[in-house]
Amino acid sequence: MTTGAVNPRRADTRHNHERILAAALESLTTSGELSFNAIAKRAEVGVGTVYRHFSTPEGLILAVYRREVEHIVDVVPTLLEANTPEQAFRLWTVHLARYMMTKRGLADALRTATTSQEELFAKAYESMVGAVSTLIEANVRAGSVRAGVEPRTVLRALSGLLQLSPSEDWQNQTENLTDLLWKGMHAGQG
Repeated sequence: MTTGAVNPRRADTRHNHERILAAALESLTTSGELSFNAIAKRAEVGVGTVYRHFSTPEGLILAVYRREVEHIVDVVPTLLEANTPEQAFRLWTVHLARYMMTKRGLADALRTATTSQEELFAKAYESMVGAVSTLIEANVRAGSVRAGVEPRTVLRALSGLLQLSPSEDWQNQTENLTDLLWKGMHAGQG
């Protein structure tokens, strides 16, 4: 008996699932369109495989959204390992801004999805609050952010990133917003 071996069929299924999600995200990001035939071609799978994984376009859109939120949240520990807490916070805001800029097609698709999305958005929001909490806590421990900064307030402030446009100097505007927010959170402020 082997331990830790992954069933090749399951590994292939997971791989196809990821390729379908990546192809759907690319399609939504570049054209805002969601054609199962185009996604199958881009993912290099049969259209039947796409339908086996996602029976409706809405299900695929929601899965892409969940995956993208996971990526935003899951990058926090990596950023904290490789950077100071302040740098990690600043890099995460740039990551978040870039995500918001490039995923407008996904946002449009989410708005048109017919299923009630309240639970999905509530879970995503709580995950984002958790990511911000982790960043704030690391900065409080480092002495760079004052104790008592409310993560939900920080996340609300970061929602200003939604106003940025890819056709403008969004990197500089992100830095300016982060600087303003940082000054309010800084340990020397009260």
